[in-house]
Amino acid sequence: MSEKIYNRIRLLRQEKGISRQSLAGALGVNFQTIGYLERGEYNPSMKLAFKFSRYFNLPVEAIFSDKPFESLTEILKRENE
Repeated sequence: MSEKIYNRIRLLRQEKGISRQSLAGALGVNFQTIGYLERGEYNPSMKLAFKFSRYFNLPVEAIFSDKPFESLTEILKRENE
């Protein structure tokens, strides 16, 4: 089994106000793939990771990580200390 890859796809998609279907269409994948990725049931290929990067105009490492992302609450707490 491969190592889990964490992602911010759901958060980014919701910020843009787009559906899984719309995102899937823009990236050329099945909408179910987006759901699998969001739930962490599937790791993206490098090619797909770069497609997400271009779509959201963000570096790959801002979308995907091999470690869990810190929550926004944790980041804000640390910045306000």
